[in-house]
Amino acid sequence: MTETPTPLPPTVVKLGGSCLADLDGGWWDDLAEHGRERPLVLVHGWSKPLKQLSPRYSEPSAILRDRYGNQSRWTTPEVIEDIKTVSAELGGEVLRRLEQRGIAAERLLGSDGLVSAGAGERWWWKDKQLVELENLVGPITGVDPAPLTKLEPGRAYLVTPLARNAAGQEVNTDADRAAAAIAGATGATDLILVTDVAHLLIDGEPVREITAQAAAEFRDKGATGGMRKKLRAAGEALDRGVERVVIGSAPVTDLLAARTGTVITRT
Repeated sequence: MTETPTPLPPTVVKLGGSCLADLDGGWWDDLAEHGRERPLVLVHGWSKPLKQLSPRYSEPSAILRDRYGNQSRWTTPEVIEDIKTVSAELGGEVLRRLEQRGIAAERLLGSDGLVSAGAGERWWWKDKQLVELENLVGPITGVDPAPLTKLEPGRAYLVTPLARNAAGQEVNTDADRAAAAIAGATGATDLILVTDVAHLLIDGEPVREITAQAAAEFRDKGATGGMRKKLRAAGEALDRGVERVVIGSAPVTDLLAARTGTVITRT
C-alpha cells in the first residue's frame, strides 16, 4: 500500500505594513522561489496604508494607552471597516504579485473562523483620565487552521489579522502576534517577521542571534515601539513550538539561511 506523504509545514511570513510597499520585484521573486518548495502563509500589517487613507489615523488621539502602559489603536466599527478597505487593496496587490510568479494565492480574514480573541481591556487613558471605553481589540486565544485547506507547495494564503471574540464581534489584533499564533497552530518551523530594519539592535549594535530568554529580557528593559511587539510575538511563537523566528528586511531565503537579520531560538 502506498504511504501518504507527510505534508510539509508552511513558512509563515509577517509582512510589515510599514515596509510592504517598499519590497521590490527581486524580493517577491525570492519569496515565490521559496513558495514553490514550501507552503506559504503570509500575514500582513496595515499601519502605513491606514494612515494614508485618512490623516486622523496619524493623530496622537488615534492611539490609546491602557492602565498597564500598553498601546493600542482605538478601534471602532468604522475603523474595522477602514482596515478591511485598505487590506482588500493591498491584499489584491500581494495576490497579483504572487500569481504573476506562479504561486496560487488566496486571501482570508482571520475573523472568518481562523483567529479567536478574548475580552479586551476596557479602561484607557484619555485626556489624562482613566476612562472606560469600548475598544474593539482583543488578545488572541486560539487559531483554527481548518480554513487553510490547501497548505502545499506552490500555494499561499494571505491573512488579514482580524479576529472574532466570544460575543461574535470582529476585533483588531496585533499582526505580529497573530502571525506567531498561526505559525504555532500550523506546525511551522520558521516564522519570518519582515520589517523596515535589518536587525534587532542592542546598544546600537546589530544582533545576529539571540536566545528567547535574552530577547525577552531586552524586550522588557530596552525595546520600544514595534520591536517590543515583535520580540513578544517571537517568544509566543517559540512557546507554541516554532523552532526559530527571524527578524529583518532582506529576502526570505537570506533570512532563513541566517545570512542577515536576527535569529531568535529557544536556547
